[in-house]
Amino acid sequence: MTSILKILIYLYLCAGVLCVRQMQWLPCQFIDEKVFINNEGHTETQLIHREALLQFGQKEDPPVQPHAITFLVTGSKLDLRRYLKEVEAEQLECELRRYSTEGIHVRWPVQGALEYNRWFSCTLKHSRGLFTVTGFLRHPSDQPSPGQQDYRIWPAVGDRDILTTTVAMVIKTQSPSVKAGLSSQQKLHCQFALDHRGPKVIVEWHFQHRGERTILFSHVSHTGQTQGTKVDLKSLAGGDASFTLPFAKMSSEGRYICSVSVNPLFVSLDINLQIEEPPRVSVNVGPRLHLQEGAEQKVVCDAESYYPLDVEIVWHQQDPRAAGKRVGAPLPKVLQNVLLSSHKRNLDKTYTVSAFFYLRASQEDSGTQFTCIVSHQSLRVPIKKNFTLLVEEPSSWFSSLMVGVIVVMLLVILYLKRDYLCSVTRKYVQKKTY
Repeated sequence: MTSILKILIYLYLCAGVLCVRQMQWLPCQFIDEKVFINNEGHTETQLIHREALLQFGQKEDPPVQPHAITFLVTGSKLDLRRYLKEVEAEQLECELRRYSTEGIHVRWPVQGALEYNRWFSCTLKHSRGLFTVTGFLRHPSDQPSPGQQDYRIWPAVGDRDILTTTVAMVIKTQSPSVKAGLSSQQKLHCQFALDHRGPKVIVEWHFQHRGERTILFSHVSHTGQTQGTKVDLKSLAGGDASFTLPFAKMSSEGRYICSVSVNPLFVSLDINLQIEEPPRVSVNVGPRLHLQEGAEQKVVCDAESYYPLDVEIVWHQQDPRAAGKRVGAPLPKVLQNVLLSSHKRNLDKTYTVSAFFYLRASQEDSGTQFTCIVSHQSLRVPIKKNFTLLVEEPSSWFSSLMVGVIVVMLLVILYLKRDYLCSVTRKYVQKKTY
């Protein structure tokens, strides 16, 4: 059975999906459960991974793969495929699970519904994390579930069974993972829909961080009772329960939980928000550093106000002979004598670190380009800051100094000579007068 199913999956993936609404079936993992009492008298659940198909069609449609478990999704007001956008099958991860109402019996309020239902959840995730969709599949039955706690005695599902279902409820987020900069505004997307009008819905948002859970928003549709203001009530009436975070702070980082409850169903979606602040990079010297031969300069590259902690700073040195060469130029060398300062925690909980080295000027290094490269997860490409070292010869400096000294001495001599001549002239004039 497994090999035949794999062949079908392969052919389907090769064919691709031109439009979501044309999707006829999807390969899925059915995570079945076996509940038992262990030797110590405790209840344990064993998860069993089984191959299954999610097939879209009409009642009495033949299964695409007769040797696999088929969840046949028939028409209702909700089309699960509408929430998947235009994606290809290989981009979707499909997981089916049983859903326990824990003994709660409620007749589902749709026309023609049977008295009893068995429930399954279907979760579809984009492989690159672009969205998560969870739908409740209602499998009608004219028989009640065995026992009060139905999860202890699940009805058996055979390897070739066809379970005819309809989609009763859908919840979706387009932002299962959010990366936010400090002070930015973020919209945490959460959308839901049901297959009947006027449901009694409870919508809630919670925030969880380091084990602490707080409620951010709550709305009870049939009483109108509302707590919190970050969800637009007009949009909520149409199924848009998105939460607006107006000003992201470091304390905003954590897990946000959007939950929707319609008795006897409860479903929640997790949205993980992570603060990412890119570093500000600077070097303490200008684009051209002039040094005399033998002089020493401390060169510092600062990466400031970044988050989270991990950052990489590398200093490179480019041989001056490679300047202007596009072909055959030697690769830049990584400087080995670089020291890192300790990480400094700023008042806003971001970090700052410095990478520095001591540069001793040598004539043979004149024209060398030094580059500081800073990498951080918030950056698509690393930040680069560079400067060029220009070394001046001591002889030229000494010659200039000697010329200056000679000029000063000549000026002093001329001044003294002029003063002497003026003194002699005055004495001669005074003699003549007397």
